[in-house]
Amino acid sequence: MARRSLSASPPARDAKRIKLDHLTSEDFRNGVVLAPMVRSGAFPSRLYALKHGAKLVWAPEIVDKAILHAERVVDPVTGVVSYNGKSKAMFTTHPVEKPYLIYQLGSADPDLALQAAQMVLQDISGIDLNCGCPKPFSTHAGMGAALLSTPDLLCSILTKLRQNLPENITVSAKIRLLSDQKDTLELVRRIVETGITNLTVHCRTRNMRPRERALIERLREIVEFVEGLGKGVSVIANGDCVSFEDAKRVKRITGAHSVMIATAAESNPTCFAPVPLTDLEKTLVPPYIRMCKYLDNHWSNTKWCVAQFKGPHPNIPKPEHKAIHDAIAQAKSYDDAERLHLIGPEGKWDGEDVFAEIVRIIEGRKLGTSSASLLEDEAAASKENTATEEGVRTAKEVTDFASTPQNTENPEPPSLAAPLGVANELRVNVPAAVSGVDPPTPTLGGGIPLSATGA
Repeated sequence: MARRSLSASPPARDAKRIKLDHLTSEDFRNGVVLAPMVRSGAFPSRLYALKHGAKLVWAPEIVDKAILHAERVVDPVTGVVSYNGKSKAMFTTHPVEKPYLIYQLGSADPDLALQAAQMVLQDISGIDLNCGCPKPFSTHAGMGAALLSTPDLLCSILTKLRQNLPENITVSAKIRLLSDQKDTLELVRRIVETGITNLTVHCRTRNMRPRERALIERLREIVEFVEGLGKGVSVIANGDCVSFEDAKRVKRITGAHSVMIATAAESNPTCFAPVPLTDLEKTLVPPYIRMCKYLDNHWSNTKWCVAQFKGPHPNIPKPEHKAIHDAIAQAKSYDDAERLHLIGPEGKWDGEDVFAEIVRIIEGRKLGTSSASLLEDEAAASKENTATEEGVRTAKEVTDFASTPQNTENPEPPSLAAPLGVANELRVNVPAAVSGVDPPTPTLGGGIPLSATGA
């Protein structure tokens, strides 16, 4: 598909007035937010998340040096802002999402972090430092979860950002739990004292993987600790939340101010709504593809995202939705999507109308049509607090925290290897001395055996 020619960025103009509307700690509270996710957190998916109730959206992590070499261009037709690399855009956005957009930065250098943040200031409302991703592409240069082992560096980056960025740009951080809760609290204290607005905690340790249950019961102590510091910093819970209704459960258990959804939003970006869409192959895939073409979203990213969409099929028989996914796998371009009827039986490229409707809904928030809130009425909240106080967290009750609420999709379908399944040969941890295998942690040095850490 031929790409539309893009205009050069217009010259900067002197500001005639100070923009007073900007994010505060309150904007990070009582909502469900979209996690930063590579590929699946692309601009079109963020738009759908905002349309269906996400209070804020995090863009995928971009490494500091990468964005420094990008060229900012604006599409004169759609208004889409693209930061282009050598072959394609590495970051795209639009003014309609700016009030809700948090840009996640990967960095291990305070000066580079500041330069990278200054590159995108005109298009975002907050900068978030990635201190939690355990994957090699993030940790190889001391970034991501590697920063958890270098707290001085971590805090120096946050301090540099907060002291040098405009006040209307929030600075936040996303971390993982440390193995020891006392060490986690000490790290949290140091981070909060840098002047951040929000702290997101992925309730897994660096060595844990998505298939392992998130330790959300550890977060309540962290939230209370942060509130006790009196800095007004909000705390967002991340880990194993699958929907808006499920977020209420996570909020009650953790006391967190908001809840972040990751994997479930990859499967269904409408999961932020109290009643998300079903039959996605007909209700979401066609308009999503049409809008992506209008916004000139790269086909490879569009195809990857729609291939992840899945959910209940109350009205589509299994052979039909399988045929649609087979067609998605075959399609190699937007032309193929049309030929294979992925844009709908009417066969119309009405992507401009789809985009205009989403813009109308998002802008409607300014008129009072805000996203759904996680605030609960006092009677319900009192009842839940009483239940929480009476329920002392014993080892047995930890299992209850891991159970999926009624009428909520299980984030990991039961199998022989499921964390809470009946003991079997696939779940038994075989000691390294017997198996001869000691899986490494993905770190810069190639991994440290658990035996060497005393864990």
